[in-house]
Amino acid sequence: MTARSRELGEARRGKILEWLREEGSARVRDLAQAFSVSEVTVRQDLEKLETDGHVIREHGGAFLKSVRQQVRAMALQHLDNMDAKRKIGRAAAALVSDGETIILDSGSTTTEIAANILGHRDMTVITNALNIALMLGAEPGFDVHMSGGHFKAPTLSLSGERSADYFRGLFVRKLFLATAAIDLDAGLTYPALSDIAVKRAMIAAAETVILAADSSKIGARSFSALGGLDLVHTLVTDSGIRDEDRAAIEAAGVKVIVA
Repeated sequence: MTARSRELGEARRGKILEWLREEGSARVRDLAQAFSVSEVTVRQDLEKLETDGHVIREHGGAFLKSVRQQVRAMALQHLDNMDAKRKIGRAAAALVSDGETIILDSGSTTTEIAANILGHRDMTVITNALNIALMLGAEPGFDVHMSGGHFKAPTLSLSGERSADYFRGLFVRKLFLATAAIDLDAGLTYPALSDIAVKRAMIAAAETVILAADSSKIGARSFSALGGLDLVHTLVTDSGIRDEDRAAIEAAGVKVIVA
């Protein structure tokens, strides 16, 4: 095996692990198609990821090793950069007014937004995130609605076409959108395909789209593209954003708020 092929294999396994951390599980045939490799290659990748302690293989696929314990604890998979995410949550929540109807996307940063809008009145919140619905659903002053769809364990969310169908035809004042990565050329990207239709339907339903993303995601690319920065009106991020990135994002017509 050449050094180049080893590098490609490591990069692909990293993307597969990113996919599993988003979806919880995956089939060999789907991964082979997505990454344009043979099923034998995918099985070898999953065997390596299992040896490294990340996944558990099953017939025809694999699932994330930590997912059962994580769901039982009602915890999210992506809990890195939490100090920045808490600051972003507070800054984004300041954009919410009593009496509004909003969509809260699933994710650790949007969960921080949810935590910071507690105490608002006459709020209607629509979400695909089970943990956010449980956080806000019993609060006085909150009317919470959930989409249907396929349950994604790592993000405690509902996804797929049925979830997307729920948002079609709705109209809300603001959408607080999550992303895995932001690239000036590729736009907003995500580890897997299942959320793309949901996020497009959310965007179509919203008058204003507010992207909540910590600065570590800026300049990165994930697997599947949602669209360009022109989908977004405002980015709420943290002080780690580079000056040149902020200037480029603002040049694309996006207002940048630094928490």
